[in-house]
Amino acid sequence: MNDVLEQLAATLAQRRQADPKQSYVASLHHKGLNKILEKVGEETTEVIIAAKDAESGEGRSVLIGEVADLWFHSMVMLSHLEIEVNEVIQCLDSRFGISGLEEKAAR
Repeated sequence: MNDVLEQLAATLAQRRQADPKQSYVASLHHKGLNKILEKVGEETTEVIIAAKDAESGEGRSVLIGEVADLWFHSMVMLSHLEIEVNEVIQCLDSRFGISGLEEKAAR
């Protein structure tokens, strides 16, 4: 699974320097962090709506697609802030074996 995320991160890094007229990712970077955060917020809302629909037995594939969009735009945000996806993966990895309640209390 990390291979897919790493490949996407590499593609996003390349596209960051691309022509904004030729690349959606480059256009987001060109518009700045606020535009990227707007997209993250929009995708978050779409995930919530799709999850509610999926709970009632409708739209499982829609939810999966919306989560993919959220992950994608979150990774664009990380790229914009020059944070490597591996840092997030390492953070998740470090939480294995720790109770969620303990981890939250330690923050």
